[in-house]
Amino acid sequence: MADNQGPQGNYDPAGSTQMFRAFVDETPRGGRAEVAPSGPRVGLIVGIVAAVAVVAAVVWLALG
Repeated sequence: MADNQGPQGNYDPAGSTQMFRAFVDETPRGGRAEVAPSGPRVGLIVGIVAAVAVVAAVVWLALG
């Protein structure tokens, strides 16, 4: 196994993990926080379109 610590010998293996966790836990900036609310809105629109299609099909079958 290679010795990558160098002559100082004070390598902290948890330091990089702590920096990574701090990076991951940062709150998103810019447009990412504004993208999340569009999910339920898209689902609502798809649901309305599906309901209108079902009502139109029922009316078409009733009149045809």
